Amino acid sequence: MDEQAHLEKATLAGGCFWCMEPPFDNLDGVVSTVSGYAGGHVDNPTYEQVCSGSTGHTEVIQVTFDTRKISFDEVLDVFWRQIDPTAENRQFADVGSQYRTAIFYHDDEQRRIAEQSKQALEQSGRYDRSIATAVEPYTNFYPAEDYHQKYYRSNPLHYKMYRSGSGRAGYLEKVWGTEKEDENRQ
Repeated sequence: MDEQAHLEKATLAGGCFWCMEPPFDNLDGVVSTVSGYAGGHVDNPTYEQVCSGSTGHTEVIQVTFDTRKISFDEVLDVFWRQIDPTAENRQFADVGSQYRTAIFYHDDEQRRIAEQSKQALEQSGRYDRSIATAVEPYTNFYPAEDYHQKYYRSNPLHYKMYRSGSGRAGYLEKVWGTEKEDENRQ
């Protein structure tokens, strides 16, 4: 049987892509994560172009996973625990539409699951504001420059300082408590 038949991609925007790779990298069933840019109107944008906010791109990670081991719904459960889904056009210290949160669905089934997942979070009562995370069709993906890939591994001290200093770590601890990202995964 073709191994590729069981692989699926999830394209997720959760603010700074450096902080989005670690929670997924050690999940059973995740084959790979790649930091990059989705949407926008410039082909092969650079980090500097995307950071300017003028290209229309969003920082994302693209997660390739084996559906025999992990479902899209389970991938989304991890996604929600890494972000502030009520923030519009920002995540923690990063401000601008390039840091918004979004689920870019690859097919109708992913759209259905993403919308159900978002609705369940909205109805959970966990947040006192509406969920701002967009559910949008996937259009394109451009991998980020090599130095951004697995940044938490290549620059662990800077990554930990950024994650803490941005407010992400404290927020996730407050909202999710012990259910937050397992720091030992890094």
